[in-house]
Amino acid sequence: MNCEQAKERLTGWLTNELTESEQTAIHIHLKECAECKAAFEADRQLWQLMGKVPAPKANTEQMREGFYAMLETYKQTEVPSSRSQWKEVFEKIQQLWTPRLALRVAYSVCLMSVGVLGGYFLMRPKEVAYQEKMDTLTKEVQEMRQMMMLSLIDNPSASERLKAVSYTKEITDVDDKVVQALFTTLNNDPNVNVRLVTLEALAELAHDPDVRQGLVLSLTKQDSPLVQVALADVMVKLQEKRSIKAFKQMLRRDDLNDLVKSKLQQTIKDLS
Repeated sequence: MNCEQAKERLTGWLTNELTESEQTAIHIHLKECAECKAAFEADRQLWQLMGKVPAPKANTEQMREGFYAMLETYKQTEVPSSRSQWKEVFEKIQQLWTPRLALRVAYSVCLMSVGVLGGYFLMRPKEVAYQEKMDTLTKEVQEMRQMMMLSLIDNPSASERLKAVSYTKEITDVDDKVVQALFTTLNNDPNVNVRLVTLEALAELAHDPDVRQGLVLSLTKQDSPLVQVALADVMVKLQEKRSIKAFKQMLRRDDLNDLVKSKLQQTIKDLS
């Protein structure tokens, strides 16, 4: 321990608050450093003398009387002053608040209220008109998509027919024309991929009872094993038990693929 570290612990040394290891370190340092030893001894003697100085006895009763006298003086000076300030403010308000000023304030409040209400009722027709325009625009967009779908569904290009089917997902209100076009594609399109995508689109519309019935009727019209298996999966997903009769009818075909036959037999078990 050096001199600076020892001086930092002087107060703890005087009050006996140091740990045993710190006290030992200071004692070792004081044996080696005569300057610190002399300074520490002088401070110790001063500390002991201060401890012997008697503390003055306080006159409790006299202090209490002095405190209450000071408090009473404060009340007498501050409370009237505060009351007089509020009185001055109230008097100024009374002087300013003339009937003419009151009439102006009332007029301003009425005018502001009329402005707010007028603005509300003026803006409301604009909002209604804007919403009507948006609804009309949305309807026109839907009609355009439907028109594009119906015009492309008979296109010689399979990619264009796929694009036509994809438009179905963007039509919020699918009508009978669109549904009929989809079933025509599902049952007659020469491209298997187009039929599979069409089946997927129709499955999304299966909340409509007519669509579900149409899917059941399409079972016996399919000659592609891929479409037959996909239709079987859709029937299981929809739990359409009316399809069991059509599946049994398909199982009597001589040209039915063996894998498809196994799939249909399993589907009948799942639906039974």
